[in-house]
Amino acid sequence: MTAAPAPAPRARKSVTGTRTYLAAGFLLPALILLGALVVYPIGYSVYRSFFDQSGDGFAGVDNYKTLFTDDTILTAVENNAIWVVCAPTIATVLGLIFAVLTERVRWGTAFKLIVFMPMVISMLAAGIIFRLVYEQDPDRGVANAVWVGVHDTFAESAGFPRAHPLPAAPLKPGGGGSFVTKDAVRAGQPALLPLVGVAADKMPSSAKAAKAAAAEPGEITGTAWLDFTKGGGSTPNTIDSKELGLKGLKIEAVRDGQVVATATARADGTFTLPAKADGAQLRLPRSNFREPYNGVNWLGPTLVTPAIIGSYIWMWAGFAMVLIAAGLAGLPRELLEAARVDGANEWQVFRRVTVPLLAPVLAVVLVTLMINVLKIFDLIFIIAPGSSQDDANVLALQLYRSSFGTDADLGVGSAIAVLLLVLVVPVMLFNIRRMRREARR
Repeated sequence: MTAAPAPAPRARKSVTGTRTYLAAGFLLPALILLGALVVYPIGYSVYRSFFDQSGDGFAGVDNYKTLFTDDTILTAVENNAIWVVCAPTIATVLGLIFAVLTERVRWGTAFKLIVFMPMVISMLAAGIIFRLVYEQDPDRGVANAVWVGVHDTFAESAGFPRAHPLPAAPLKPGGGGSFVTKDAVRAGQPALLPLVGVAADKMPSSAKAAKAAAAEPGEITGTAWLDFTKGGGSTPNTIDSKELGLKGLKIEAVRDGQVVATATARADGTFTLPAKADGAQLRLPRSNFREPYNGVNWLGPTLVTPAIIGSYIWMWAGFAMVLIAAGLAGLPRELLEAARVDGANEWQVFRRVTVPLLAPVLAVVLVTLMINVLKIFDLIFIIAPGSSQDDANVLALQLYRSSFGTDADLGVGSAIAVLLLVLVVPVMLFNIRRMRREARR
């Protein structure tokens, strides 16, 4: 007796059954929004890129030729390449380092919170913050305040820029920005070194009222002071009770072009040189009068792009850290422990086990940041001053300037938009393929 054939499996019905119009009805609002906000703008941008500035004449590929012949746009393309290579890589590496290190400290959660906090700040606010941070004036810009402080710790700073003697003073130009006494000095005869041209607020805070040096047998004594009394009434080349000593001024005794002795003025301006300076001329070297070090021109043509990349990393390193930390928390700890048992040190475990296992997460972070920097606009527009904005220019900023600037050319602006789309699409496709490959595992 033959067995009855098994019944054919019933086809599973979808949620909407055979009523496809119901599914279409649910999708229609989303499709309308997608078409209005994505498809139509892309299509119109491609269409508009083939027309001239007015939009009436067909320009063919002339707008695209402009992208690769105009110096300003070429600078934007070069800067975009720098952004894409440097910013995502540095932010991802820092995020990886922070994520790994914070796993080993008790206050790791607090540190992660602090590093992630810049993500809460808008690009506009971050741009304003870093515009102030990069101010050239060390009294206002934090970066230069720190830089000048470090510089002045290891290199002496000039004390009296723009100081100079009056024509009737016993000093004359000595060449190279220095000043020398008109006559040789003698032991037992105090020398007078009066200078003017120093603002009262630039004088050392510890400077005291100038005092006439006492004559010392066998030694060269003298006074270097600011020969100026606020409100006037002082006598030139004469020490007045209200005049201040030039504390820290360097004095050299020079004979036959050779420095035979040196001294530094005290708080009251007095100084003393040994007997071997007898018969020499006193010289105030140029180092006393050079302009003080004011730090680095962070927003100048050379450093403006690295400076803005630094502000971007400050914001997005926390984003990278959080994603990588989430991936790190899901790693199989037995593999790490097995590597340590086999004799691997912490660096080998990190390089040969942790990083390979985190490769999918690192790829997500890197690709996300690459897409993000391709459309960076706000930071550059706010931080870069007008004098160096061309040097910091990127495609998204040039798109804005070409489309809405004083000489707006929507044809060129649309061509830049299409170029940005072409640059972003391969990165998106790579990300989609990687995500599908991960899903099949």
